[in-house]
Amino acid sequence: MPKSVLIVDDNPNMASLLSEMMEIFDFTSERAADGDEALEKLEKTKFSIVISDMRMPNMTGLELLDHVKVKYPKVPVVIISGYAMKDETSPSGLHPDGFLSKPFLMTDIEQLLNSLL
Repeated sequence: MPKSVLIVDDNPNMASLLSEMMEIFDFTSERAADGDEALEKLEKTKFSIVISDMRMPNMTGLELLDHVKVKYPKVPVVIISGYAMKDETSPSGLHPDGFLSKPFLMTDIEQLLNSLL
């Protein structure tokens, strides 16, 4: 089964860039503009990993992390942020499976994908 990534970001340019990077690493991807759309997509499609921006309208990446881990505990969740986040936890105290700090390099994404999948 091909590995698929759910990219959650309210910035269409960032989502598009991440999607293109996933293609280079032979991953398929779908995009969601916010946490609510991401949860809808997770109900319909099985994803290997979720990569989410931290700051989005309606639901933060850490709040999305809580929702994903309740229903899909084995799916890794990576948070992207332009802010220092090493010790951030979700509202229920969960740590993301990985962090990407903006700006990030393709090698950063590749290492993260290799370590989590």
